[in-house]
Amino acid sequence: MSQPISLFWFRRDLRLDDNAGLYHALKSKNPVLPLFIFDKNILDGLPERKDARVEFIHGALSELKKRLEDMGSTLLVRYGKPLEVWQQILTEFNVAAVYTNRDYEPYAIERDALVQQLLSGKNIPFHTFKDHVIFEKDEILKADGTPYTVFTPYSRRWLEKLKTREMTVRNEQGEQEPHSFYLTSYPSAKCFFSFLKTDDLPLVASGAIPSLAELGFEPAGIPFPPITVSRGLIKNYDKTRDFPGIEGTSRLGVHFRFGTISIREKARHAQRLNATYLNELIWRDFYSQILAHFPRVVNHPFQHKYEHMEWRDAPGEFEQWCAGKTGYPIVDAGMRELNTTGYMHNRVRMITASFLTKHLLLDWRLGEAYFAQKLLDFDLASNNGGWQWAAGCGTDAAPYFRIFNPAEQAKKFDPEFKYIRKWVPEFGTPDYPLPMVEHTFARGRCLEAFKNAFERYEL
Repeated sequence: MSQPISLFWFRRDLRLDDNAGLYHALKSKNPVLPLFIFDKNILDGLPERKDARVEFIHGALSELKKRLEDMGSTLLVRYGKPLEVWQQILTEFNVAAVYTNRDYEPYAIERDALVQQLLSGKNIPFHTFKDHVIFEKDEILKADGTPYTVFTPYSRRWLEKLKTREMTVRNEQGEQEPHSFYLTSYPSAKCFFSFLKTDDLPLVASGAIPSLAELGFEPAGIPFPPITVSRGLIKNYDKTRDFPGIEGTSRLGVHFRFGTISIREKARHAQRLNATYLNELIWRDFYSQILAHFPRVVNHPFQHKYEHMEWRDAPGEFEQWCAGKTGYPIVDAGMRELNTTGYMHNRVRMITASFLTKHLLLDWRLGEAYFAQKLLDFDLASNNGGWQWAAGCGTDAAPYFRIFNPAEQAKKFDPEFKYIRKWVPEFGTPDYPLPMVEHTFARGRCLEAFKNAFERYEL
């Protein structure tokens, strides 16, 4: 193909609207061909062939491709190892520039460095942009230039920075209200005419998206949460978010994870409607910058003294936890919800994680890996941060001696047993197992184990 084009590489930003990298690509002087690569390095590492996240991505790409085809363009979809795919693409197209949005996970950073090196060798610029966070790792720093490692001061600085570039805009009701530059949408739709037209494409680009079967996967049969939530839910989020028996959370996690919605748009709504919901989005940025600044947290506790913790080796107990057969109804309900739907209520995530690490004294990395396998909205930074928080070894961690009592948590947040009875129908019958460990005993054992670990660290 002789016509020079720009390629936009979709990754965790599967939408056309308010897409930073796509907007900049469309504003460039060349027509734009969108691209997605099913990454063999990632897919080969997934343990289940019925992985609903692959199905979700596949569905999102089908919608993107249809929208593009309605505009007379298309979406180029390839399957393989990214570097090899890019080597092939450069033989097929006259690529003038590549645009994409940044990803901050260690594998993604390594992958992008290799691709950039390949492109650089052919004098092709590789343009990257911030898109799935509001503030990147170096945008919110202490006065001395070091990263925040405690959430509360980070969140204060985050909110302060929003106001450093504030403007006034009209809201949906036509009223003037403050608006931060950092939450401004990218008007991608105004530039859609810049997409490369199908008539100008070689036959090699006109193929269908590989089927799930061709990728080695099957439909999981799990329904996906809707992409929209009511204004009322967000408005009342602070009052409803802790109760798993009601529809009190947005369940937008999978859409944030794969970028089918804009973080800027949701942050604008949250800023106007509910500070608690906005705080959840700040936590996303916080854990993202922790991973970027301290990539060792992927395999090690953030706090070094926890390296000396002697976790128990009890695979049978881990299996009971995974299956939701611990004898603690709120824990079992959460695990069964996860296994069935790929989702677990946020409050219950904390309870189940605390139970594994503190009642059973099993390594937080086991639970983190299980959630990574099962959660539709799995995000390395947030999952890792959440598990280290629960285990007491992360940033801004709950102290090791804060041990959730599952029975008290159930009484407080599921007082009518709505959530428990939905997922544990045998609750209250002779078929339901006795608790696998007694709470008072487990608490004492946990405190002793952590005390011993700290003593070893101090030696």
